[in-house]
Amino acid sequence: MRARTVVDYAVYLLVRVVICIVQAMPARTARQLARWLAWLFCKLLRVRAEVVDDNLRHAFPQLSAQQRSALALAMWEHLFVLVLEVAQAARKIHHTNWRDYATLRNEDVLVRMLLSDRPLIVVTGHLGNFELGGYLLGILGFPTYTVARTLDNPFLDRFVNRFRATTGQYIIPKKGGYDQIVSVLASGRTMTFLADQYAGPKGCWVQFFGRPASAHKAIALLSLENDAPIAVCAARRCGNAMQIELLVYAVADPRDCPANADPIRYLTQWYTTRLEELIRHTPEQYWWLHRRWKDTRRHQLQRKQAA
Repeated sequence: MRARTVVDYAVYLLVRVVICIVQAMPARTARQLARWLAWLFCKLLRVRAEVVDDNLRHAFPQLSAQQRSALALAMWEHLFVLVLEVAQAARKIHHTNWRDYATLRNEDVLVRMLLSDRPLIVVTGHLGNFELGGYLLGILGFPTYTVARTLDNPFLDRFVNRFRATTGQYIIPKKGGYDQIVSVLASGRTMTFLADQYAGPKGCWVQFFGRPASAHKAIALLSLENDAPIAVCAARRCGNAMQIELLVYAVADPRDCPANADPIRYLTQWYTTRLEELIRHTPEQYWWLHRRWKDTRRHQLQRKQAA
């Protein structure tokens, strides 16, 4: 057995032990643990502190340094609460009691689209508890297919994907999964994308919180090629841990793209703007530690030179 395999398996076992401990914790103790870990990562270790503060400074220029610091701490607490919620979900949330944990908004819109003969593209971001969102959709009887990067640790990768598949959330690997995505949409099923990550210098450049940001072209392209509406959705925490609001925020039909617009850019900017609006409602539930605005200055310089 290779040394890497031994290390990976040891990490996997450690994670399983931690999850067992978390599952046995009272809710109040788990929330206190999340607060302590948030303080540790935000105030003491200062993990990605400069990235978080720079992102918040550009997104909310009206906030003082003290307000940005408080928002960063709240974000870290949200991240750890998210992990605790996922660890406890399989034991607590079932087909018979999901209403104790989830509130549906605009559910008639979501159900109508999910039952339609047309394929559907669900777009969300690293906002709220997106993992529980997919889990709850499966409990409601609507399996989805999600694109995700394969974890470097194969034991953890299989473990995480087993949790996702418990209620019918199937994972397509980010690398080499395009044909599977096309097959899912061609058969009229539902694809889910986390659409708020940096897409590289050759992505579709759109405005996000007042700055150019590179977004993936594939979502708009798949929508156009498969006649699939795009639904911007979120699974936001409302109040205490394990209290999730499933929300259909907005829907775009590729048939309604303006005739004089580039349809790929139009749809990409449309869903990016809708995600921004959602994030502004609950900024503490967004992952500000992502380097979302890479190459922004280079892109602006290239546009000036082209002009």
